[in-house]
Amino acid sequence: MTIPTRCTPIHTARGIGGVHPFRQHLLTAVAAAFLLGATLTPDALAGQDRVQTVQQLAVLLGAHSAHSAPTGTSPEVALVSASRPITGEQTTLPVIGRSTSRGGAAWLRVMLPGRPNGSTGWITQNGTTELTTHWRIVVDLAAREVMVYNDGRLVKAFQGVVGKPSTPTPTGRFFVEETVQMPFGQAGGPLALALSARSNALQTFEGGPGQIAIHGIENLGGTLGAAESHGCVRMANASIEWLAARIDPGVPVTIEASRRV
Repeated sequence: MTIPTRCTPIHTARGIGGVHPFRQHLLTAVAAAFLLGATLTPDALAGQDRVQTVQQLAVLLGAHSAHSAPTGTSPEVALVSASRPITGEQTTLPVIGRSTSRGGAAWLRVMLPGRPNGSTGWITQNGTTELTTHWRIVVDLAAREVMVYNDGRLVKAFQGVVGKPSTPTPTGRFFVEETVQMPFGQAGGPLALALSARSNALQTFEGGPGQIAIHGIENLGGTLGAAESHGCVRMANASIEWLAARIDPGVPVTIEASRRV
């Protein structure tokens, strides 16, 4: 199976571990020309559960008020900025519903970042650009695996370090907010996919909002396949490099207690 890559700019922050805002820098994208991690045979791939093949996305061109219903008179549930706090990347939200008001205005129901986990809201389609992604990530906490799907088919599976019992990794449906490249030697480097999820155990972490990320293992350690983190998902450095070279903001991430039947 041919697996497409993407090479969009990746940004940097002074740290990760929660994940909290830092100054903006634009760096070179990770180049990944070979596959790393678990090898999957065609028979193994054919036997895997399929997931949704395509996800519609909305890229915000400006700040949007998210409402509880597809009308401007409904209560506002969130104000979503046009850019992400760590990297300044444009905000990209998964679209999970559509509606047209009596006046003819088009509305999008989108997943929202931040607390409470799993929040959704309605934004006007005006002021957005629509994209699609064929990628999807599923984290199986029981198996301590990060599974990567393209076009509904499993293409890679990596062992990870998940949250320990006192600071568990939250379950639910989330998405990638932004991709962060860490300075050399920074804990959690070399890269992090900052998620829309927030810790249920830690309201703040190292000055940040308790944001959950899938990131590297530099200067953190941990045994792959163990439950030892503060809630984030750690991956081997080569694995997170492979992942970050392909995954853009807006890609859905499902974190499950167990994907096994």
